[in-house]
Amino acid sequence: MRNVTQILVIAGLFGTLVPAVNAQTNLQNLQLEGEPGVRVQRLSTDANSSQFYIEIDQAVRPHKHLTHSETIYVIAGEGRMRLGDKTFTLRPGDFVQVPEGEVHGVDVIRTPLKVLSVQAPEFDGTDRVWVE
Repeated sequence: MRNVTQILVIAGLFGTLVPAVNAQTNLQNLQLEGEPGVRVQRLSTDANSSQFYIEIDQAVRPHKHLTHSETIYVIAGEGRMRLGDKTFTLRPGDFVQVPEGEVHGVDVIRTPLKVLSVQAPEFDGTDRVWVE
């Protein structure tokens, strides 16, 4: 879905929209372990899901999650995403569903790549497996 109006209408069905990321958020010290140039801000979490704002300068290495799925919405930037055996370009407005166990990663084309990531169930990092 590239049409923001459609997204806002759909989101409006589930309640009032609240800005997910304050412009003043400082992500400088929230590095993803083992991934330089990847900054992560946890927005909220509970037993059912975790929501993150992520900025990526260069890449996130290919990996998979053993026990949860991930939904990604691209806010800004551009990247080349690997999802299973497919690769495609990510642009603002793109929405990607990553099934549990599916290998995925991204190389940034235009920086920084800014995304919202929703992971279900709750993400604690223990099921991430790096692959090549």
